[in-house]
Amino acid sequence: MTPARAWVRLQSGRRLNLLEPDPTSWTDSDLAIGLSRTYRWGGHSRWDLPLSVAQHSLLVMVLRQKLRPLEPLTPGQALRELLHDADEGLLSYDPISPVKPHLGTDFRALSGRMQAAVQARYGLQPWDDQDYAIHKQADRLAAASEALHVAGWSASDLHETLQIDIPPLMDDPLPAPKDMRPLEPWPANTAAALFLAKLKQLSAPGGRTDGCDLADITDAIARERTISDLAAAFTRLPPGRRRRCSWPLTGNSLTDTFVLVEAGDNSACIEGVIVDGERDDNGAWDFDAPFTVLTVDEELIVCRGECYVEIQ
Repeated sequence: MTPARAWVRLQSGRRLNLLEPDPTSWTDSDLAIGLSRTYRWGGHSRWDLPLSVAQHSLLVMVLRQKLRPLEPLTPGQALRELLHDADEGLLSYDPISPVKPHLGTDFRALSGRMQAAVQARYGLQPWDDQDYAIHKQADRLAAASEALHVAGWSASDLHETLQIDIPPLMDDPLPAPKDMRPLEPWPANTAAALFLAKLKQLSAPGGRTDGCDLADITDAIARERTISDLAAAFTRLPPGRRRRCSWPLTGNSLTDTFVLVEAGDNSACIEGVIVDGERDDNGAWDFDAPFTVLTVDEELIVCRGECYVEIQ
């Protein structure tokens, strides 16, 4: 029987046909949110929260670079690592290994079409044998570490039950976000924000090839910490000043916009989060109209006239 509906509505309002996915039918934010709400290990966790595929994807990317520290990843290689499970976020399903053989050819075809759409959308190159072998090593190292520290499997279970022979890591390769402990699963909004930041960096035209570690997420975590601190500072403003700001802060870059603003005559430069202003029909900030920034110095600055604005 042919289903009456094979599409899902994404947070952006777009519709994704799961049977015939169009590479243009989701936004980067949709993908990040989907991966942050799709869970590894069937959602089981010894922590308060389950581990998201978004956090796992960042972990695999970081581990892939650590396995070959003298061979810096190119933007394309880093992006391919980051998106290796992207189809799971769009399908909202990461089946545990024992279930996969029972899902049949129809599900494998469904997953394959979604993978192909992701590859087309982001221009991912096919794996060659060497790159795929290193990727799988990083993926299995991530799985071993997650099994022990997140899912609660014992060290002996890794070998005897899960048949993972790679020793798990004892330290977390990912820097811990604010108020998080090493190896702890992140809240969905944190995982989505950090995944999205890295996705935007790696998929930007030309990428970044200036010698930086493309697998590093330290800057993204530092930005999230700053945004969180500014949200706390916003709550400390006098009520009258807060009420004049139409966009209260949430402390997360999925909704808060962190900007660098430079006056057109180079007379001033500020960094901070937008708390008031006008948006266009697509929800983007209208920088031709006045807007207000809560700066990193915890000052409210109204920006008018010609200025250069860079969203961080």
